[in-house]
Amino acid sequence: MPSVQLKPATYPAASGQRSVPSPAFSHYLPGRIAPSSPATPVAKAVALLDPNYLQSIICTTRRVKRGNALYRTHDPFESIYTVRAGCFKTVITHRDGKVQVTGFQFMGETLGLDGLCAERHNCDAIALEDSEVSVIRFTLLASLCHQVSSIQHHFYRVLSGEIVRESSHMMMLGTMSAEQRVAAFLLDLSDRMKARGYSAVDFNLRMTREEMGSYLGIKLETVSRMFSKLQKQGLVDANGKQVRIVNRPGLSRL
Repeated sequence: MPSVQLKPATYPAASGQRSVPSPAFSHYLPGRIAPSSPATPVAKAVALLDPNYLQSIICTTRRVKRGNALYRTHDPFESIYTVRAGCFKTVITHRDGKVQVTGFQFMGETLGLDGLCAERHNCDAIALEDSEVSVIRFTLLASLCHQVSSIQHHFYRVLSGEIVRESSHMMMLGTMSAEQRVAAFLLDLSDRMKARGYSAVDFNLRMTREEMGSYLGIKLETVSRMFSKLQKQGLVDANGKQVRIVNRPGLSRL
């Protein structure tokens, strides 16, 4: 595995100006994207790395058309991916051929960590719309983690976040009613949109009602019925894939 050399990273300075460290590669690392937020510790650490080395060896970009797979079940695990644009769903196929949606990933979120355990992916990652990802070779990311403690800490946070999300999903499936599941799903989407600088009140659902039902463990008809119920209660206003949260406190109390 190649060794990553740490050295100051600078861009050529304009005439009469000094070269300054570049925060190169910060937006390629797994994590939330918040354009207005100050530089994170990870970004500060990565500013010490050579940008050309990082761009050419660690990270490339890949575009995935709507309906196509970023990777498939049993594909060898080589890289992790950060969504730069668009949206993905992860699905598993049971022995009887039934497809189960296990998650939705938006801009700034990470894909591919499922391959860490067996060194092969255990799900399909399908683009819900024309999307683009950053590709980070895991062997080189591991090398970086050994050499830059803040990157290692950030990566641990990403892994921890995946564990928490999975636990919350299992609790939702095991303890919540259909109405509560839909409400919790909408609140989660609201929080994720807000974290990325988008409206936490008005947003488009990138997935179909059927895909939502598969993720929530309820039938398509039930999803539609719950949306109608929440709308009648004055909690949400849904028009096709456009959703507006009218009463967040009321939605949270369900």
